[in-house]
Amino acid sequence: MKVPSEKPVHTVSVRDLVEFVLRRGDLGGEREFVGSDRALAGMRGHQKIQRSRPTGYLTELPVEHQVEVDEFTLQIRGRIDGLLITSERVLLEEIKTVSASWDHEADPLHWAQAKFYGFMHACENALKELVLQLVYLELPAGKVTEFHQTFSFAELSDYFATTTAEYLAWLQERHHWCLARDASIAALAFPFPQYRPGQRELAVAAYRVLANGGRLFLAAPTGIGKTISTLFPAVKALGEGKLERIFYLTARTVGRAIAEKALVDLRRAGLKLRAVTLTAKEKVCVRDGHPCDPLTCPLARGYYDRVKPAIREALEQDEITRPVLESVGQKHQVCPFELSLDVSVWADAVICDYNYVFDPQVYLRRFFAEDGGAYGFLVDEAHNLVDRARDMFSADLEGRELLDVKRAIKKAAPRCSKALSQLHAAMRKLGHATEPDEEPVEASDSSVELNLFPVQAATIREQCEGVSTSLEFPESIIEPLEATLDEAERWLVKNQPAEFREALLALYFRLHSFRRTAEVYDERFVTIIENASEPKVRLFCLDPSLLLRQALARGKTAIFFSATLTPMDYYRTLLGGAPEDPVLQLASPFPAENLTVLIHDRIQTHFKGRAESLGDVVAAIGSLVSGRRGNYFVYFPSYQYLNDVLRKFQVCHPSLPVLVQRPGMTEAERDVFLAAFSVEHGETLVGFAVLGGIFGEGIDLVGERLIGAVIVGVGLPQLCVERDLIRDYFQPQSAAGFEYAYMFPGMNRVLQAVGRVIRSESDRGVVLLIDARFNEVRYRRLFPPWWRYVRVRHLSGLGEAVGAFWKR
Repeated sequence: MKVPSEKPVHTVSVRDLVEFVLRRGDLGGEREFVGSDRALAGMRGHQKIQRSRPTGYLTELPVEHQVEVDEFTLQIRGRIDGLLITSERVLLEEIKTVSASWDHEADPLHWAQAKFYGFMHACENALKELVLQLVYLELPAGKVTEFHQTFSFAELSDYFATTTAEYLAWLQERHHWCLARDASIAALAFPFPQYRPGQRELAVAAYRVLANGGRLFLAAPTGIGKTISTLFPAVKALGEGKLERIFYLTARTVGRAIAEKALVDLRRAGLKLRAVTLTAKEKVCVRDGHPCDPLTCPLARGYYDRVKPAIREALEQDEITRPVLESVGQKHQVCPFELSLDVSVWADAVICDYNYVFDPQVYLRRFFAEDGGAYGFLVDEAHNLVDRARDMFSADLEGRELLDVKRAIKKAAPRCSKALSQLHAAMRKLGHATEPDEEPVEASDSSVELNLFPVQAATIREQCEGVSTSLEFPESIIEPLEATLDEAERWLVKNQPAEFREALLALYFRLHSFRRTAEVYDERFVTIIENASEPKVRLFCLDPSLLLRQALARGKTAIFFSATLTPMDYYRTLLGGAPEDPVLQLASPFPAENLTVLIHDRIQTHFKGRAESLGDVVAAIGSLVSGRRGNYFVYFPSYQYLNDVLRKFQVCHPSLPVLVQRPGMTEAERDVFLAAFSVEHGETLVGFAVLGGIFGEGIDLVGERLIGAVIVGVGLPQLCVERDLIRDYFQPQSAAGFEYAYMFPGMNRVLQAVGRVIRSESDRGVVLLIDARFNEVRYRRLFPPWWRYVRVRHLSGLGEAVGAFWKR
């Protein structure tokens, strides 16, 4: 049947349609927990059944059926597992592999899928009746249970029509919404009176990529309006049918809030668009202190009996944020996190963390499991994605966790406990079997520039007692790992409540992650083995570019944007780009004279020189903040260095109020911290914070809320095994191993911190960079070209420069 080209076509799989319409009951249960090898084991199980069938048995037959309504076409697709046509009958099989014993009736959802396939095949071949057979194969036991029933075409047709009617009703509402949405988009103008300098160029470049596909790497200074300048063209592309859905990806809560605000601005300009914000499960959970257990949580029990009214109510809002989801979830007694996922299918835009697209453990399979779609990925603060991706694609096993779970399950699951013991023993043996290749050498501190080139084979990893590394994958632990996964799965599929269930489940997923990483392990990975009091094995991703590129293929287009994609080639390479991918680097839209950057290059801040220079650092900070009353931030490369300077600063300046960032601050504590940076108090306030932390980027303190910043040191990451390995990996490829591992990430933190000072056309501020290295060419070449920087070599010169700036 030819689909009329003028009508939109909505495509859905048989399984998705059936589950949406007919699924009932709990979030937990047999269909919820599936083993780590479920897809592969299921495919092999299907093949086993199919091979057992007689000659002439047809397998994996693609089928589709189109339902025409006045305004659109619904295209339903699927695949028949098995079909046997004889002179006596037509037998259509739906094969299901299950992990637990199947000793009850066939699942109604499975019958529904079989009936849909039966109808589609009978309709295509003009059959009056056929036999449907459900086949359950128990893994790994191999037991087969079969259910069969004969249906007439009339019965199947009625069932198909009744079931499809409910889905069509939802789709009809969605279609009408999209018509109204697209009309609003066609009439939508840029929501501000005029573009800032460079902003229109940004929006045009973004639209070109969003409409045509591909990747764009965009470096635009803080304050230019990157969020609205990427969302606006993305919305335009959506309304023109060039995109199916927008994913706005962020690394921090503040980034999600900025995206939400930009959409509010667009709605005020007339836009109709449903956007859902996904919040981490542990943050959105309304049952504080209770474990996330679908078997016991009242918001999970009966979830599918109550969720559709909740989805409908959530969709009454265009702005489906965390408070909306929490409120609707409470009203309908459904899990707000799972509700957000179910709502996302009907939304136009999804605002979420990077991991929902890139993390192989938690990416949104409802969108990306098959072939992906015409999705647009807007990757905010993309400089953060390099290290985040390394974490996503890496995996580790900790002996302590294995032993804790082993003891907890010993009585209830003795076979799994024994498997954990064997895995732990294999990890211990692995650590003893690997020895460093070189004699230990004295470690160079990252703050003293790790310029050990040509790269020496012996690096910091050989000075860490009990740590060894290898480019080879540790094959010897795979067999006990597999055995542990099998035993853990055998217990978990029983879905029995237990005090240790949450711990065992967490370990199961960690083991699964480790094996998944093992499957993609190649020259871009390295194995790190720690064998101190308890063994630890880490598969560390050195270069995430290939895996990111594969993940990007789930969508049509991606824009990576940040104020600090510097140097561009470094980020384009590591973020999965190609040399032909376009880049755009824009100048600051604000007057250059509004920011002065002072470089105090007579103070050494490297680790060995810090104690001697504490007094000079404190004096320099004091000189800057005494130039004018107001709010200042002082940034440090570590908490230890921050606290050392803080103690001396408070002795020298006891009357100056300070606020101090502490590790592990809650969202409420962060809000209180930032609220103090207001203009009402009229005094000087100094905030002490760490580079790269929650106050080092993403915060928006406009006008008098922040008038200056001090950056102490060049921001190099702390010396560690992983950074040294990154250095050694990239040195032969780029002759810039130190830069890739230490300098570029460090200077990115510096540039982000400086970007907190100037946030609007009227902002004025002063920045002091304290470190002799800031005057070196290799660091200065990373400075933005619009900076007007001045060297100061003593306190009097610093005071004069600060005074002169504020008198202008």
